[in-house]
Amino acid sequence: MSEEETKVIEIAVAYHRAWTTGDWDSAEEHLAGDILCHAPSGTMEGKDAVRSFMKPFADSLTASTLLAAYGADHQALIMYDTANRSVSSAPAAELYRIENDHIVQIRIIFDRLPFALARGDVVAV
Repeated sequence: MSEEETKVIEIAVAYHRAWTTGDWDSAEEHLAGDILCHAPSGTMEGKDAVRSFMKPFADSLTASTLLAAYGADHQALIMYDTANRSVSSAPAAELYRIENDHIVQIRIIFDRLPFALARGDVVAV
């Protein structure tokens, strides 16, 4: 593994660990000021917008398990599973674009079905 690959993975994992443990001051140290975050609910721009989007979910977590991390070409990809009081497993993946040791873009993909089932919006068959 190259030094660059190791570095982007370290930044991605440090950011993930910080937000999933509620350490937003540390999490924000890894974000560029003008970060773009693309999520199923839309696009957010800037640290404050990302924090406002992520914090309610992060605050609800009872567990988070990092499943995999990969880095190459100024990008890191992580896959993880989370749980809260309503959902025992909510898998997700995040792709980070990293420049000058800061995350400048995040693309989040997550399975909405466990949350819809927990709310009763859909019924499992």
